[in-house]
Amino acid sequence: MLRENFVDGMSRVPNSVSVVTTDGIAGRFGVTVSATASVSADPPTLLVCVHHLSRASQAIIENGVFCVNLLHTEASRISDTFAGRVAAPEGDKFGCASWHTLQSGAPVIDGPLVAFDCKLMQHMQVNTHYIFIGGVLHVEFGKTARPLLHANRSYGTAWLFPPA
Repeated sequence: MLRENFVDGMSRVPNSVSVVTTDGIAGRFGVTVSATASVSADPPTLLVCVHHLSRASQAIIENGVFCVNLLHTEASRISDTFAGRVAAPEGDKFGCASWHTLQSGAPVIDGPLVAFDCKLMQHMQVNTHYIFIGGVLHVEFGKTARPLLHANRSYGTAWLFPPA
């Protein structure tokens, strides 16, 4: 009962939606995630949580790099593709968008809301997920748009209030 209540409760928490990508000796992989957070600005560091059964998890460890591509509201299909909810074009998840690379070599979506190119600093497995801590190598700003959010098992966005 506790697990079900926890999962239901967490589904009500709005989270940003990102596609975390990696490329290198272990191959090119990506996965949709909703668990990302800033760790520090000095130096810039973030964390991302990825399920241990995701093929991207082991690849991030072996490649030592990853990119957090924060999605905007026009990119829900990219999220669905990397989450496995819709079929990937010709079986290649990366076929759903255009890509380029930055310093790490991890794929960056053309026109993200923002992308954080990272070098893996630390990782640890906690129960079903890996926590990856990345040193940010580069920040790329893309479209000026509303962020794609996920809450109540649906997509949405944020509306900003004018300053009081």
